[in-house]
Amino acid sequence: MNNTNRKAIISRTKRAIIKIGSSVLTDDGGILDESAFDRLAKDISAVKNQKRDVAVVSSGAIASGMKKLGLTRKPTEVSMKQAIAACGQSTLIRNYERAFSSYGEKVAQILLTHDNLTDRKRFLNARKTLTTLFGMGIIPIINENDTVAVEEIMLGDNDNLAAHVTSLVEADLLILLTDIGGLYDKDPRRSRDAELIALIDRIDKNVESIAGDTSGRTTTGGMKTKIQAARTAAAFGVPTIIANGKEESTLEDLFAGKEVGTLFLPSAASLSRRKHWIAFTLRSAGQIIIDDGARNAISSKGKSLLPSGIKDVKGKFGVGESVTCVDESGAEIARGLTSYSSEDIKLIMGRSTRDIEAVLGHKYSDEVIHRDDLVIIAG
Repeated sequence: MNNTNRKAIISRTKRAIIKIGSSVLTDDGGILDESAFDRLAKDISAVKNQKRDVAVVSSGAIASGMKKLGLTRKPTEVSMKQAIAACGQSTLIRNYERAFSSYGEKVAQILLTHDNLTDRKRFLNARKTLTTLFGMGIIPIINENDTVAVEEIMLGDNDNLAAHVTSLVEADLLILLTDIGGLYDKDPRRSRDAELIALIDRIDKNVESIAGDTSGRTTTGGMKTKIQAARTAAAFGVPTIIANGKEESTLEDLFAGKEVGTLFLPSAASLSRRKHWIAFTLRSAGQIIIDDGARNAISSKGKSLLPSGIKDVKGKFGVGESVTCVDESGAEIARGLTSYSSEDIKLIMGRSTRDIEAVLGHKYSDEVIHRDDLVIIAG
């Protein structure tokens, strides 16, 4: 892809999500660097002044808390991490308020958990709040609610939170700022001959194998979660750029259409908002193992999942819950909302649709997962 095409992507961007990693906000010793907020506020304000909506998804609550409490190493105990995040969240938002006020900008703090995104009513309410803030010219500063989100704090997954927010507010571009230049063909911290990959047009197993995990004093996860986030955004039709947020001119160059970082192109056929929510936001409550015939029917022929193609069920779930469909080797094929509980599916699996009512004493539908509630993950 040449710079002209990059410029076309940037020119179409009216709403951007900028995720800032802890590594961008800290110095080499893992201590919060308050000057980083000033630099980022200047650059983000300039983006906003180009008549673009901008939301920031920021890590750094734990790093902020560590600085406030005089700690040099991140603890391993979840309760201690939560306590440190609670201490640091106010400092984090205060730094953003101070930095952005120098450029005449106001910010608002938004704390989200996974429940805010999986519950449809909360999802829509969060969208309304954020779009209202955009209309008021206010920059949302979004973080996971680390003090209560136990699983999220263990994963340190603000990358995927940023991808979900991209879908939530229907943004045009996702930017993931970290402390390296983008995706390299090998770990640049270990290999001097590592080369930056400027463009990824499709995230496949080869790309995933390149993305290794990295961790530091205040961060967990690494390039792997950024690739996952890029995949999620791509399915919604949104490009992602991973770039070095510690360099002075990164955002300026990026929004000038220059070849900065690694650009991940969106999928050719993007999912609807509802199917994207089913595939990437809802958490799977169990697994349905399907045979090769069912795999072919739903993957290649656009069919619904019928009981005749089901071999087994794992987990306990109710009607309307999200489940993962896997083949007999365990490979994920699809995700969807089930019309029957796990107990009922065990009774009707392998049977014809005409047997459902006779076996269960009731019949919700012919399909265990209707095509409208089914999202193909792999062909």
